[in-house]
Amino acid sequence: MNWDINRILRKYLIMGSQNCERVPEEILLEAIDAGITAFQFREKGIGCLGDEEKLQLGLRLRAICKEHHVPFFINDDIQLVDQLDVDGIHVGQDDMPADKLRRKYPDKMIGLSVSNDEEVKRSDLKSVDYLGAGPMFPTSSKADAKPVAGIEWIKRLRDQKIDLPIVGIGGINPENADAVLRAGAQGVAVISAITTCENIKKVVKSL
Repeated sequence: MNWDINRILRKYLIMGSQNCERVPEEILLEAIDAGITAFQFREKGIGCLGDEEKLQLGLRLRAICKEHHVPFFINDDIQLVDQLDVDGIHVGQDDMPADKLRRKYPDKMIGLSVSNDEEVKRSDLKSVDYLGAGPMFPTSSKADAKPVAGIEWIKRLRDQKIDLPIVGIGGINPENADAVLRAGAQGVAVISAITTCENIKKVVKSL
């Protein structure tokens, strides 16, 4: 399927079982019903599942996304790309280089995290479809989160004439999402704003 990358970045949910206070499948279904435009499976960090359990959860979440026509991304777990038949792959600076990833998976959407000018300089931007910029604000969802870059980071990327679609990530919630969009991002990516909230429909609508 040919996805409109600018549209699918608008409300981008990232989630693994370690982020959930309820059954992940239920959260994903509610989030899709509420209007998320993309989903990234990120089973990483303290409390994450082992390989087989991760695969089984990934298959269930993938089936939900396919049924509801929501693009499914995997975070870094290259071994799951084919097993889950993903639509896209998101990698960080310490993962497989984007150019190598593009050669291996020419038909997948590829996203790359960038948090400072040095990372941009050493990245092959021609090989990616979008950038994940952040952290926008302080976040507790990632134990290994980098220093806060702030919304000025998105403005600086635009000042450098980088015309790739950008999704802001890190500490984003309904109160600050609009500032990220006004800075020049096509969308916002969230984890705990959805996975730990009481009213998913209200939160997604407010992003």
